[in-house]
Amino acid sequence: MHVCVLGAGIVGLATAWELNRQGLEVSVIDRAAPGAGASGGNGAQLSYSYVQPLADPSIWKQLPKLLLSPSSPLKLRPQLDPLQWRWGLAFMAACNARTSRETTARLLALAAQSRSAFEAMRVDIAPDCDFSATGKLVLYPSAASLEGARRQLELQRSMGSEQRLVSADECIAIEPALAAYRTQIAGAVHTPSECAADCLKVCTELVRALRTRGVRFMLDTEVDGFDLRDGRVAAVRSSAGDIEADAFVMALGTASHRLGRQLGAYLPVYPLKGYSITVDVDPAPGAAPRVSVTDSARKVVFARIGSRLRVAGMAELVGHDASIPATRIETLAAATRAVFPQAGRFDALHPWTGMRPATPTGVPIVGRLDGAPSNMLFNTGHGALGFTLAFGSALRVVQALSA
Repeated sequence: MHVCVLGAGIVGLATAWELNRQGLEVSVIDRAAPGAGASGGNGAQLSYSYVQPLADPSIWKQLPKLLLSPSSPLKLRPQLDPLQWRWGLAFMAACNARTSRETTARLLALAAQSRSAFEAMRVDIAPDCDFSATGKLVLYPSAASLEGARRQLELQRSMGSEQRLVSADECIAIEPALAAYRTQIAGAVHTPSECAADCLKVCTELVRALRTRGVRFMLDTEVDGFDLRDGRVAAVRSSAGDIEADAFVMALGTASHRLGRQLGAYLPVYPLKGYSITVDVDPAPGAAPRVSVTDSARKVVFARIGSRLRVAGMAELVGHDASIPATRIETLAAATRAVFPQAGRFDALHPWTGMRPATPTGVPIVGRLDGAPSNMLFNTGHGALGFTLAFGSALRVVQALSA
C-alpha cells in the first residue's frame, strides 16, 4: 500500500515514520522545508505529564483582559472571519470543568503513547536533537494560583502522572538558576519525568532516516486540491502535478481547515500564534536552567536545548498574520532577564513565530472523519502540544488505517 502524507512538520514526519515502520510505501509532500512551520521554533518541551488544556474554566475571568489588554499573553483580535467566530464560540463552550477533565484524560493517554513511540524512535536512529530528561517546574506566583494548580495536579495524578507541589525553596534546590526569581515564586508543580529536545533537529533527523529507508519527499510542492472519484481521493493535485496513492494523511496544520472543506469535512482548526526567542547560554553552573520551566504568570516556557535556551510564549487568535512585532519579542526577552538574569547573551535573540493548529477543546483530530473520503485520514489540531503528541497520534493513524 502506498500512503501519501500531506505535511512535513513534526506530526507529518512522525506519521511517515510509523507508516514506514509498518512496511508501507510512503511519500511526503510539503510546500516548504521539513519543520519550517509551527515545528521549527516551538517551546521544545515534551510535556507528557502536564497537559492542562487552554480551554479551562479560568478563561472566563480573564476574558476582559484577553480582549482589551495589549500586553496580555493571550490575545484575541476579532476579525470578519466566520471560522474565527465559530472556533471562538466552541472554545468558550469548552471552558468548563467537565470538558477540561475529559480533555486532560484524553491528552494524557495520547501523551503516554507518544512517549513510548518517541523513545522507540530514539533507540532506533539516535537522533542528534539536544534531548534531555531533566524534568519540569511549573511556577505559580500566589497561594491562590497554587491552589488552582493543586486541583489540576490531583486530576493528572489520578490519571497516572507523577507530580508533586514544591515550595519556592525546593524550586531553587531543583533548579539553582531560579535563585534570583525566588521572591516571585509561591510554589510550583514538579514533574521529574518531563523532557525537552530541539523539534527542528528531530524533523531533520527523521527526514535523513526516512530517506535512507525509501520514503520519497516532495518539498517546495503546494497542495492545491484533490481528484475525487467514487467517494475516494484518487490523487492530490499539486504544483508538481497529480500525485496518486492508495491512502492519504492530512497533517497540514492550520491549512487543514481550508483543504478539508474541499473534501466535505469541517475541521475546527484555527491558528494559535506563538513566538519564541533562542538565547546562547552562559555555561557557568547555575547561570542558565537545566530543568524546563514554565512561568504560569507570564505564560512563558523555558527549555534548555544543548548550549541554547529556548523561550516561547503567547497565544494569539489573530488569523494567519505571520509578522513578528518587536514588542512581543521584547516581552520574551524581558521575561528571560527577570527569571534567569544570568542565563546568557541577549544580543542575538533569533526571533520566531509559528501558527499552532488548535481545536477548541485541545484534542487533536486523528483518523477518519464522517463525510470525508474513506481513504483520507487526518492528523491535525494538536495546538501547543504538537511535539508532545506527534508520535502518539501517528500510531493512532496507523491503527485507523488498518481498521
